[in-house]
Amino acid sequence: MKEEFLHFLWQYKLLDVTRLKSTIGEDIQIVKSGTYNKNSGPDFLNAQLKINNQLWIGNIEIHVNSSDWYLHKHEEDENYDAVILHVVWRYDADVYMKNNLPLPTLILRDFVANNLLNNYQKLFSKEQRFIPCENQIKEVDSFLFNNWLERLYFDRLENKSVLIKQLLTNSNNDYEAVLFQLLAKNFGLKVNGEAFLQLAQSFDFSILRKVRSNELQLPALLFGQAGFLNNEIEELYQKELKKEYDYIQHKYKLLPITNRKFQFFRMRPTNFPTIRISQLVALFHKQENLFSKLMEINKIENFYKLLSVEVNDFWKSHYTFETTSKKSTKKLTKSFIDLLLINTVIPLKFIYHKSRGEEAQEVILNLIKELKPEKNSIITKFSELKIKSKSAFESQALLELKNNYCAKKRCLQCAIGNSLLREVD
Repeated sequence: MKEEFLHFLWQYKLLDVTRLKSTIGEDIQIVKSGTYNKNSGPDFLNAQLKINNQLWIGNIEIHVNSSDWYLHKHEEDENYDAVILHVVWRYDADVYMKNNLPLPTLILRDFVANNLLNNYQKLFSKEQRFIPCENQIKEVDSFLFNNWLERLYFDRLENKSVLIKQLLTNSNNDYEAVLFQLLAKNFGLKVNGEAFLQLAQSFDFSILRKVRSNELQLPALLFGQAGFLNNEIEELYQKELKKEYDYIQHKYKLLPITNRKFQFFRMRPTNFPTIRISQLVALFHKQENLFSKLMEINKIENFYKLLSVEVNDFWKSHYTFETTSKKSTKKLTKSFIDLLLINTVIPLKFIYHKSRGEEAQEVILNLIKELKPEKNSIITKFSELKIKSKSAFESQALLELKNNYCAKKRCLQCAIGNSLLREVD
């Protein structure tokens, strides 16, 4: 039995409130259960109870065992002087107030329905599962489930906003610079994401603005800062970039990143960091004021048109500077653009409109629901439980559910867990 569950029972009055009695037979009536206190001090503040028809106003302290009062040294803490009821699961010791009178105590287990306890035990079983409720999740009401998915999705956007706000602070609210940094991070995918972000942060974005229209200086800036121009090879294009980079580096006093290695091992050639950097170059060379354009667009097909770029002629026949390959356009695919929309554009659109006090939830939901769901092990496992994602909206919400609720066993804060706990056989 966990104390958190006892808090849950008391907060939502999931007990037989019609016949509550203290350990010494006093009638207890809950007028107000109190405000849940997540900080130090008693668990519920400013509660109102009638004990034998006498109104008491004060705090509630909850423990698994009554002896925990002394284990936690509450008798020495004046914050607990105003406790009017001690709620416990097991009564294993008498507890006295400072006036040496017994502290009114309620044994919760005597007033909780068996089906609630059974549901709790099912959810919090020690059996290894993908999610605690994997055997019951299909029983949840579809209206409740879908509403919870929407809440989860916006929670996920809020979590992604943390990095965006940090980047905005660091760049004096330069949204174009932040867009570049976020796109760079996501061009690097999971394996090279942090290295790409460090690359994007290794120079002031004003430099990119100055060189973006130059077909040699823009790739020279990015490949040079990433360290891909350090090796001397017999390749004319690389030598041209090296010459341009030496000039840019001297002019702007640039320091290339040296403590990040870009990974090629076990990666598909289309995901090689050299190819992703060349695509990033192509995008920013082609599109000026990209942030403003992305914020104005609200139709998926227009995002595809804007972001669909292909690499220059050199990279059409190369995956690295050293070796040639069969010629291909190496355009940004729709599936890759979907990832950029999910992880960069939509979160940035969310925070941008929110900062301006504009309501954008409907637009955001319409966009995310048009995108295909991601494919990964978590979404596959949910699908095996008959919880199938029809769009990126569902897959993003399920990722939030798994990572921030199921994995942490936060069933008591989850609408699905709440529903299953209250279920009557």
